[in-house]
Amino acid sequence: MGAYILRRILLMIPTLFGIMAISFAVIQFAPGGPVEQVIARLTNQGGNDRLGGGGGDVQGGNFDAAGDVGSKYRGAQGLDPEFIKKLEKQFGFDKPPLERFGMMLWNYSRFDFGDSYFRDISVLNLILEKMPVSISIGLWITLLSYLISIPLGIRKAVKDGSTFDVWTSGVVIVGYAIPGFLFGIMLMVLFAGGSFWDWFPLRGIVSDNWDQLAWPGKIADYFWHMTLPLTALVLSAFATTTLLTKNSFLEEIRKQYVVTARAKGLSEHKVLYGHVFRNAMLIVIAGFPGAFISAFFTGSLLIENIFSLDGLGLLGFKSVIDRDYPVVFATLYIFSLLGLFVGLLSDLIYTWVDPRIDFERRDI
Repeated sequence: MGAYILRRILLMIPTLFGIMAISFAVIQFAPGGPVEQVIARLTNQGGNDRLGGGGGDVQGGNFDAAGDVGSKYRGAQGLDPEFIKKLEKQFGFDKPPLERFGMMLWNYSRFDFGDSYFRDISVLNLILEKMPVSISIGLWITLLSYLISIPLGIRKAVKDGSTFDVWTSGVVIVGYAIPGFLFGIMLMVLFAGGSFWDWFPLRGIVSDNWDQLAWPGKIADYFWHMTLPLTALVLSAFATTTLLTKNSFLEEIRKQYVVTARAKGLSEHKVLYGHVFRNAMLIVIAGFPGAFISAFFTGSLLIENIFSLDGLGLLGFKSVIDRDYPVVFATLYIFSLLGLFVGLLSDLIYTWVDPRIDFERRDI
């Protein structure tokens, strides 16, 4: 197992390099980079914007209108070429792309992500600041979806073909087909002061007076704010795990060892939970880390925007819009690295749940 883990870790290096290289190359052709963002702000707001995080401040009023650099940056006509060069140097665009990419990889290998272009804070501190909200959402989604999916999937397997199986399958399919953000919008309209009831808050994870509440009030306030976002995400998240659990149990129930256990006179409960459960839950348990990462990093992106939850999803969305490349690439690097390690962790969980699995004898 040690050799397998080492091979997987070594394979992460070229995989991570490829992810970062492709993303970096795509960014080079994307219009509206950080320099253009600054030019747009200066021209739209009279040149009074202050730029932080790149090494010094650039005041929009400290330049003379001269020259024409519009051939390189849209909207830069009439700006001083020296001022544009200062912007390029501040953002690091005075260096060739390959040199910038190499410096980025070297810094990222030491977990040095630099500072945000447009926020006066380091990228790592910014990510750590937003992470608790996303972790909270990811944990609750994963926990609730498993608590619903596993019992429902087992029941559907036992009652395969019955009326219960048919109508619950309809609910599962609807939940899978409709995106979580659409559920979120519907819940907002129904229960957050839209056209019907005003029962739940529209934005934020806690109220403004949360610090002044006693701890029972803080808990109640937190769940009051989280009810609609979690409901929207869980309705679409539990479908896949439910069908996976059902199919796993059906496959195991039809095997010979189950027939033998029943022939020995064991009760159905003993057969189901004493023999079938461990084998059937192998794939479900092994998928737990991946389900959490999916909910943590991707599942809450639109929900965070809809309900104004200040987490990593909202941070990533705003960073892409603002072309805040240090934040974009740092989050991509961290998420990719975690995803690769979670894939390895899932394999290790397979071997822990079922010792018969031996990855040492299999090619990667």
